[in-house]
Amino acid sequence: MNTLNRAKQLQNRTKKFAVRVIKAFARLPKDEATRIIGRQFLRSGTSLAANYRASCRARSGADFISKKSIVTEETDETLFWFEVLVESELVRQRMVESLMSECEELPKIFPPHSALQNQTLNP
Repeated sequence: MNTLNRAKQLQNRTKKFAVRVIKAFARLPKDEATRIIGRQFLRSGTSLAANYRASCRARSGADFISKKSIVTEETDETLFWFEVLVESELVRQRMVESLMSECEELPKIFPPHSALQNQTLNP
């Protein structure tokens, strides 16, 4: 698979993830604590898709690395908020289990920062 096809595939995957995050947010209980935390994962979960898409249009190697780093950070933050929801017993794990699994998988797909730097700055 060439780089362009892989990028498109990952754009679609992260966008589908963002849509799933939006739907999960809509199904949350309506109490204040759950909604506040829900807005946090809504923001980070949709931001990772937007930032991945932006990284595909980076204007420089440094811009590319910066955007990819944001994607990784937002993915980890999203996982954190799901863990908080579950551990505080505001939602049952099965409600967010597949989203949590995707949060764990996405960083494995994106190369580490040092590999990105070598790939983009030292072709």
